[in-house]
Amino acid sequence: MNTALNLVNVTLEYPDGDSTLKALDGVNLKLAPGEFLSLIGPSGSGKSSLLAVAATLVRPTAGLVVVGGADSGGLTDADRTSLRRDKIGIIFQQPNLLPSLTALEQLVIAAHLRRQPVKDATRRASALLDLVGLAPAAGKRPHQLSGGQRQRVNIARALMGDPAVLLVDEPTAALDHDRSEAIVRLLRRVTDEFGLATVMVTHDTGFVPLTDTVASMRDGRLSSPQPVSPALT
Repeated sequence: MNTALNLVNVTLEYPDGDSTLKALDGVNLKLAPGEFLSLIGPSGSGKSSLLAVAATLVRPTAGLVVVGGADSGGLTDADRTSLRRDKIGIIFQQPNLLPSLTALEQLVIAAHLRRQPVKDATRRASALLDLVGLAPAAGKRPHQLSGGQRQRVNIARALMGDPAVLLVDEPTAALDHDRSEAIVRLLRRVTDEFGLATVMVTHDTGFVPLTDTVASMRDGRLSSPQPVSPALT
């Protein structure tokens, strides 16, 4: 099986007064291209820590983090930044869009950071906005978009670098049920179309059937992913 994301015996510890807090405790996770995983668990269980380590934003205390075949452990900070920029798409709970930029410009400026030619970036940005159903809103700024539309821009922006891995943190927390379902179905679609390994942290287990597998976290430990029954269309 090809592996897009591989966490091997990952431990993450933080100083906590006179003791040590173990945020991740021997976590193992392997995801293939096109696999969509729901990650559930109570607050403080380690879900955000797992995303941060998988995103190479935080170096683990021990263990391996392999993204798109590249072992991030031996990389310099600059090379880790390049790996994250080129191989990982991150979708935060809040879209954090720049208020002065249009939807199209939000994507183009992300490509600019990758030193992509403006013409190529604009073409790809337009195609991605069309894919997420926002082509008519390409010229609108964040305050002119609904919460669901802003999250769609967020998803399109995360796809600009043609990532192998998509890491998603509570994408529906600020949305009503119908908009939430539409967002998760969109994530399902882009996972399939782009062959992504997608990890979605979610508090709403009602959307788990739209994913392929589910795993839970408790006290820094990750359960083995289990297949889920597909949702009815």
